[in-house]
Amino acid sequence: MQAPDRCGVIIANTGTPKEPTPSAVRSYLRRFLMDRRIAPMNRLAWWFILQVGILPKRGRASAEKYQSIWTDEGSPFTIAHEKLAARLGEVFAQEGSDTLVRCAMSYGVPTIRSVVRELKEAGCTRLVVLPLYPQSALSTTGSVSDSVERALKKEHWNVSCDFIDNYHDNPTYARAIAASVRHAGFDPDSDDKLLFSYHSIPLTDIEAGDTYELQAGASSLLVAGELGLERTRWTIGYQCRFDKGRDWLSPYTTEVLSRWAEADVGRVFFVCPGFSVDCLETLYDINHELKPFYYDKIREAGRVPTGDEFVYVPCLDRSKAHVKVLADVLQPYREGGC
Repeated sequence: MQAPDRCGVIIANTGTPKEPTPSAVRSYLRRFLMDRRIAPMNRLAWWFILQVGILPKRGRASAEKYQSIWTDEGSPFTIAHEKLAARLGEVFAQEGSDTLVRCAMSYGVPTIRSVVRELKEAGCTRLVVLPLYPQSALSTTGSVSDSVERALKKEHWNVSCDFIDNYHDNPTYARAIAASVRHAGFDPDSDDKLLFSYHSIPLTDIEAGDTYELQAGASSLLVAGELGLERTRWTIGYQCRFDKGRDWLSPYTTEVLSRWAEADVGRVFFVCPGFSVDCLETLYDINHELKPFYYDKIREAGRVPTGDEFVYVPCLDRSKAHVKVLADVLQPYREGGC
């Protein structure tokens, strides 16, 4: 009698340092920034710049930032992914599906290779990989794809593997983001403004065929549609530019905030639909850099901020709504045997 199919699902993301120390941060950044999809120049020259100019400084500075968001349980980023994997597994078990769900990181732990090995040893006969980047990009989704391909080859596992490139236009995802905006206090019938802020990417990637910008625009349109917003009520900005030596996708989020502060637009709701889980770029950058930046611009415009002009809308994170989104995204692949 043939054994039933067992499906392995990997939810993948970038990763985080093992601990909030300069040494651990440097180790993480070294792996991340030496990825061929990330490195901006000749690898030897870039390695030298990293070792001498970037890692010593960024290791210390980033470690201090990570320390400010770290919890007693550890990295909030890692914890959220572990909870998501566990809850997705519970959903599939309740449906009677023999599906193992694990999280894995391109540059952190658990590594993609270690999780591929675990699922192989667990007897999985199919594999589905879902990078938790709703809008795909060469530098993010592409890196996960590279890692999975290398892992399967090194583990000598010739398994049927479905790779989900993106879910930017998934209706359940759009409804969940819209619901999170409403839950944060956004009033569609007021003058509240909504800023969709996405991670920026180098323009060279777009010139190479990356459709990230188009997907970000489509996601924003869907969410705005769910909220019933006119185009004048929302816009898009891009944050987290890594360096100033290259041209990056814009307008930058800071440019939008500057313009809105000067125009006195009222309450600004700030949402990051491209980040599936709150991380350093949201937990630290928004609260400690972008929000103070906006209030400074209000003061420069001659007004005194009241403290409620900027409202951050948290990521879907480990919520039930997020589990529902991921289960829905995975549904067509699960119907194929998972």
